[in-house]
Amino acid sequence: MPRTIDWDGSTGAGGVVLVDQTALPELRTTTIGDVDALVDAIRRLVVRGAPALGVAGALGVALAARTLHGAALDAACDRLAAARPTAVNLAVGVERARAALSGGPEAALAAALALRDEDIAACHAIGDRGADLLTALCGDRPLRLHTHCNAGALACVEWGTALGVVRSLHGRGRVAHVVADETRPLLQGARITALELAAEGIDHHVVVDGAGPSLIARGLVDAVVVGADRVAANGDVANKIGTYPLALAAARAGIPFVVAAPESTVDPATPDGAHIEIEERAADEVTAHAPAWNPAFDVTPADLVTAVVTERRVWRP
Repeated sequence: MPRTIDWDGSTGAGGVVLVDQTALPELRTTTIGDVDALVDAIRRLVVRGAPALGVAGALGVALAARTLHGAALDAACDRLAAARPTAVNLAVGVERARAALSGGPEAALAAALALRDEDIAACHAIGDRGADLLTALCGDRPLRLHTHCNAGALACVEWGTALGVVRSLHGRGRVAHVVADETRPLLQGARITALELAAEGIDHHVVVDGAGPSLIARGLVDAVVVGADRVAANGDVANKIGTYPLALAAARAGIPFVVAAPESTVDPATPDGAHIEIEERAADEVTAHAPAWNPAFDVTPADLVTAVVTERRVWRP
């Protein structure tokens, strides 16, 4: 499988190469040549997943710097950072490359590529640290795991966060089975997580979102491991809508609820979950026949989180 996101330097102008996640399970790549097209791709979920969005933001700045200057370049950076509001990594990636603009377009590109490479290393570290933690919490045995949305290689550059933990455990022979919620919006679990699990040869089942908590209540799950789009300073976690019910069920059942995310997802400027802006997506993603609310994320309170695992630490909020 190609990298989720990368830079194509084969032409003078350059371009951002994306795996088109709206087309999955068909594997299709697209090359983005300007900022407006990249903003559109971010909003349409052609590229998605907090770590991948961080790299997209940084590469978008590098792309913009090839053709824009002054106020026009600043405006392009602002459009990129605001393309999706909940995932903090997007703005972090934009600011990382923006800070290098004083050195010219090549310096911005170097900063973006460095962020890409750091994401790959971070995901492997998260996977190993998370596998160690779940082994300590649940015992050195094959585990029945539950995950939500897609926090795998296709949400990052490679490897993944929550699925990176699953991959690391699988490499140790410590995965018995994975339950993957289908996940609204756009069925990212059924289309993407299931694809990644199948590619790894990991035994799994897809379930509708409403079934997840009852499976936990029935004792069919040993631990829940999910990604995050933003972790507030107090440990509240924003993740794809439907995560909060899993945390409630895990707390009731007395099993671990572990969040796997890069350190850049922890946002000290956001004091708690009440200050996280929740993205509201179009109603026609749900139904064309009635009014609909379509929030893309929910917030899990810190007291329901067993641990947040990053590439640097295990944090027990």
